[in-house]
This record gives sequence, C-alpha cells and structure tokens, in this order.
Amino acid sequence: ISYWIGLPYWWERNCYVTVGLLVVGHWLLVNTLFHYYMGVVTPPGYPPQDSLIPEAVSICKKCIAPKPPRTHHCSVCNRCVLKMDHHCPWLNNCVGHYNHRYFYMYMIFIVASTLFIMVFGFELAYTEVWLGEREGDDEELVGHPVRFNNSGSEPVVEWDEEMESRSPPASQSPEVMWRRRSIIFMAFICSGAFVALGCLSSWHANLIARGETSIEAHINKSETKRLAKLNKIYINPYNFGRDKNWRKFLGLERGRSWWYLLLPSRHKPEGDGLTWDSVFSVTEEVSVDHSKVS
Repeated sequence: ISYWIGLPYWWERNCYVTVGLLVVGHWLLVNTLFHYYMGVVTPPGYPPQDSLIPEAVSICKKCIAPKPPRTHHCSVCNRCVLKMDHHCPWLNNCVGHYNHRYFYMYMIFIVASTLFIMVFGFELAYTEVWLGEREGDDEELVGHPVRFNNSGSEPVVEWDEEMESRSPPASQSPEVMWRRRSIIFMAFICSGAFVALGCLSSWHANLIARGETSIEAHINKSETKRLAKLNKIYINPYNFGRDKNWRKFLGLERGRSWWYLLLPSRHKPEGDGLTWDSVFSVTEEVSVDHSKVS
C-alpha cells in the first residue's frame, strides 16, 4: 500500500523528500525483518544435557535435571530455557538468553515503522478519505457527465435523475474505492500495532531497566511482599542500575556504542546463560580489592 499509494503521492510533491523517505523506510524494513528472522531461528539457550552445570539453584521437576540461575521450564517447548522471559507465539519460539534482544528490537522497529507510516501518511489519508479528494482530480468535472454529438445523426440523450442514480459518480470509481479502503485498512493496522506494541515494548523496557525478565518480575514481586511482612527488604540480585542493565541486555559492554544498534547485528549477549554476576558477588569482589589495597 505504501508503494502503491504513498510513493506516488510524495513523489509528486517533492522528489528529494521522497528519496529520504525511501531510505528511512527501507532502513526500518530491513531492521524489522532482520530482528524478526533472528528471533525465530535463534535458539533461546538450553542447559547442557551431557555436561556438568557450573552452578545450579534447583532441580526441574519436569526435566528432572539441575536448573542454572534464571532458568525456567517452558511447558510449550517442554524443556528448560536459559533466562526465560516467555514463549512468544509470534516467533513460535521461546524468548530467552540468546534471542531476547532480537525480540525486543523487533518490537521497537515495528513501533518505529508504524509511527513512520502514520506521520507521513496522515496528510494523504486526510485528503483522500476525509475530504474525498485525490491528487490530479478536476473538481469541475467530478460528478458531471460530458456528452458529445458531432455527427448530428442521433439525438442527444438527456441526462435524467434515473440515469444518474444508475451510474456512480466519478469519485466513486472502483479504483478510488479500493484506494480509500486500503488507506483505512492501513490506518487501522498501523494504529492498532502502534498502540499494542508500544505498550508492550514500554513494559519490557521497564523490566530491562530493572534487570529482570517477565517471569522474574512476578517472582520478585512475591518475594518483596513476603519479606515486607518480615520487615525485610528484597534486593534483586541482577539489578546493576538502569544504564548497566541496558548495556548488558543489548550487548554493549565490549566497547560497542549505542549507535551500534542502528544496523542489524548478530553479536551475542554477555555470558553463557549458565552463570550470572550478581550485585552481591560484585560487592564482595570490590570489598576484597579494597582489603588488598589497605
């Protein structure tokens, strides 16, 4: 629809702006398709079956196998997943340690793409759907039949109300109707996806900033309430602060800048998903270093 209606519309207005829109639009398209594909084909990560696990916090009752920290059992995949967030029906895959970034960036680029289409498609939709006009239409001829009789052999047929009711006006031609229906369809799809995925990505952004997954959010909430009754404070062991949490999640701790996220990248997340640094282990390491210095 964007190529069929939007591209000619903007090309008639300004070809230079259209070239810029094509570049930005295809950049969004490539990133969206890349992150969706990688989210589908990248395994989330599973505990090894034939080797020892360096650190286990419990035994999975369904797998009857040790579970590393932050690992949970997926009832759909019927196996344990490293740093499991949820099972995503869009990807037909679990979202875990190795594909969590692809899932989140896919949502971000969908939101950005729908916003891009709505912003630069609003004027077009307002003109063609709301005002009922189309670029290049002659308002004086729309809806008024033109009759020619140069031979003089046949009389001119007068246009009466009955014939006018049988013939649709020019503005309601099949092409125009299809254009308007396509624009309305695109508007509903983009606005719905923007609101739904905008809310979902905002919620996940809040979880990432706190250093937790969807499953851990429920666990941490329950632990916070339980310890509050005992006059104690629960501390999320994987919350290193907003900035460091984002850098660890996006894999930006090895000299990569935030600009690195603008292009498709297959870089892996930090760690192997079996062992995890915690705020307690970092605190212990810092205290040991200070004792050595003193």
